[in-house]
Amino acid sequence: MRNKVPQVTVIFWVIKIAATTLGETGGDALSMTLALGYALSTTIFFALFVATAATQIASSKLHRFLYWAVIVATTTVGTTTSDYLTRTAGLGYLWTSLILFAGVLVVLAIWYFALGSVNVNHITNRKAEAFYWLTILTSNTLGTALGDCLADTSGLGYEGGALVFGGALALIAALYFFTNISHVVLFWAAFILTRPLGATLGDILTKPVNYGGLNLSRFTSSYAIAAFMIIFILLFTSRSEEEAVVETRRQ
Repeated sequence: MRNKVPQVTVIFWVIKIAATTLGETGGDALSMTLALGYALSTTIFFALFVATAATQIASSKLHRFLYWAVIVATTTVGTTTSDYLTRTAGLGYLWTSLILFAGVLVVLAIWYFALGSVNVNHITNRKAEAFYWLTILTSNTLGTALGDCLADTSGLGYEGGALVFGGALALIAALYFFTNISHVVLFWAAFILTRPLGATLGDILTKPVNYGGLNLSRFTSSYAIAAFMIIFILLFTSRSEEEAVVETRRQ
């Protein structure tokens, strides 16, 4: 089976950050704006995740729009799940972050011991892809808690949190290009950190002005970000990528 992950380029990361921002605004739109609550919203988004992920895993090749639909599903369910754990369940940001971080490490460890690699250039069978999506779901849930933890409890606010996570991603990029640190490790570190960056960006857009936000509509913001993603996918990702075999790169 062909590799089921897009080539990891700058455009990949731009779309990923947009997807994580959409996850924040979209998740809050259901749980808060429509007042469905965190539990019901999580159930709805998890069902969407299962449906899109199952369809993508069942396919023998990469479908770019379906792939990004699964990513968005993981970010929305990650948003409402994290909010449920931190607020409704009363675990708080720190404990939720620690528990979810341990969860990411456990999933990666099981994946590695089961298949011998967690390299995203080796997603060439359905078992590897199932581990891949489970890791992404867990990491995107962790990212929401991390973003809220830094923005709400450190005094930095949403803008300060976005700058911290943006700076951390810039550091990872520098390590990628100028050191011999494992590219696999750096990929997953960047993947996790894009989520809290998106969470803080989403909060900047939609939170009230007195809380450091722009007080924009959650639904309007979600529609605008979704349109941005669609345009970038159409213009800057190649349909031929869905058909091509992505060569395994040494990490």
